[in-house]
Amino acid sequence: MRNIFLFILVLIGIFYVRRALRRTGRADGQAADEARGAPAEAPREQVVIEQMVACVHCGLHVPESEGLHGAGGFYCSEEHRRLGPRS
Repeated sequence: MRNIFLFILVLIGIFYVRRALRRTGRADGQAADEARGAPAEAPREQVVIEQMVACVHCGLHVPESEGLHGAGGFYCSEEHRRLGPRS
């Protein structure tokens, strides 16, 4: 009876240790890879935050890299740049 109780306590302890390791971001597989000297995970690509600009013709906000600059301001499309600012 005492052996069964100790076995259950060990299983509960293992459960909580694994749970704590997962919370810190180190899953069992990652810890084993690091112990063998495997390279760490590559850094994620950084997100570039882009300025949103309103079209002077229709007022639509588009990323600055997707729009067009023209006479009178910023436009969302070639058609709106051709039409010019709305009066």
